[in-house]
Amino acid sequence: MMEALFQHMERYIDLTAADKDVLSETLRLRIVKRKEHLLEEGRFCHSNYFICKGCCRLYYVNDKGVEQTVQFGIDNWWITDLVAYTSEKLSQFYLQATEAGALVVWDRRGEEKLFRRIPALERYFRLILLRAAAAEQQRSRYFSDLSGEERYHHFNRSFPEFVQRVPQYMLASYLGFTPEFLSKIRAGKT
Repeated sequence: MMEALFQHMERYIDLTAADKDVLSETLRLRIVKRKEHLLEEGRFCHSNYFICKGCCRLYYVNDKGVEQTVQFGIDNWWITDLVAYTSEKLSQFYLQATEAGALVVWDRRGEEKLFRRIPALERYFRLILLRAAAAEQQRSRYFSDLSGEERYHHFNRSFPEFVQRVPQYMLASYLGFTPEFLSKIRAGKT
């Protein structure tokens, strides 16, 4: 499973055999079950997760007790609560596997040591985080400019694999509407 991470990294940086050995010795693989929580609100976030296989979501529970999904991740994506991870504050989110899968665990506590041993990793994460920030800007614009139905159709065209893999209520939450509204969109009744 580490090979999936290495292939992803090599899209952005060069890794030597020695670099791969260091990463293999330092990082660990975690097998997760469907609906397993990797992080809960009110806990410290010490890990960033590379999804080798599976699907995860980051969500919070709003004041009305409703789950609000803010991010999904599938094969070859990173996911964590970045605010809690980088600030060493308690998380305001839950991180849950929505499918059984395999994740590589990147532990924050060993991060600086890895960056010193493999300096190219800082470039890798800079490029990954820039892409994630750009995607979040686009998502914000879509929420401002598109109707709920337009958001769904755009998301479906852009990420058809999510529509097939994610439960309807989670997808609706991510897109900012109710599961009932999503059912109407899918049935062509809006």
